[in-house]
Amino acid sequence: MNLRNVDKITWIYVAISLLLFIVPFIVTGRSMQFIIIQIFIFGIFAMSYDILLGFTGIISFGHVMFFGIGSYSTAIVMDRLEPSIGSLLVAIVIAVTLAAIVSFIVGVLTLRLKSHFYAMLTLALAGLFLVAAEKWRSVSGGNDGFTFGVPEFLRDSQNLYFVGLTAMVLIFFGLRRLTSSPFGKVLMAIRENENRIESLGYKVLHYKVIASIVSGVVASLSGVLYMLSLRFVDTSVFATDITIDVLLMTIIGGVGTLIGPIVGAGLVEFAHHWLSGLSDVHWIFERWIILYGTVYILVVIFFPLGIVGTIQSKLSTIGLKNNGPRAKK
Repeated sequence: MNLRNVDKITWIYVAISLLLFIVPFIVTGRSMQFIIIQIFIFGIFAMSYDILLGFTGIISFGHVMFFGIGSYSTAIVMDRLEPSIGSLLVAIVIAVTLAAIVSFIVGVLTLRLKSHFYAMLTLALAGLFLVAAEKWRSVSGGNDGFTFGVPEFLRDSQNLYFVGLTAMVLIFFGLRRLTSSPFGKVLMAIRENENRIESLGYKVLHYKVIASIVSGVVASLSGVLYMLSLRFVDTSVFATDITIDVLLMTIIGGVGTLIGPIVGAGLVEFAHHWLSGLSDVHWIFERWIILYGTVYILVVIFFPLGIVGTIQSKLSTIGLKNNGPRAKK
């Protein structure tokens, strides 16, 4: 690859990534490191959702099923086998394989439906996974859940930080390369006008299914990391609330930007931490979800394209003005 052909924004992303590798040497508190690790995890999850919503125009209310598949695959394998790197690799392979198979089946069976019908059907399918996890207690532990061991290397919060950051950076640049490729351009064209793309001879369903598989696999990897950080699993990993949180992260950060979902994940996670931590200051903070909803409304009003999307729109507008024809003297 010719480094001269790399655009300026890519170098900015690389610089930010390198700076993040320095953070754990500055922020040494375990609680703060844990919050940042959660931002990495949900940043990956939100990027997977952005592939559907932002680049393909698909709304899913059941995306959490893939997150849960990754979570339970990791927890069950690490519980049944010894907590080693080899067992973790087996868990990752199983999580990715199951997510790919389920996303393929769900995509083939449901992506022919219009957006709102598809959204409701995915919600129902996620509900089936939740019920299965509740009833299959011999495997899932039901609502009580169970704890499990992880490799000794990952018991240190700093090492887990580096693993989570590395995974997020690699997935970000991988998805960015995918979305900027001809395949990604077709996905964005499907988002804008599906009927026109179909009339041009593209098999729209094939592209949607591939996008669904990529999104499901990435979501399952975020579930794997989530389990490594908690070392405990229960049926809450299939809860619809997680999908709603990720939807808000994507919208707040900026739909169709990839970096926006990461920014949104950071804002949401810090909002959860700070607002719930202020409950001792005033009783209103015990209802922190009301304040969280207010912040969300304000962001939507003042940043209609999301924070990153609005900034990009402003910068592009300024660029067009600067590059426009010069006024005659």
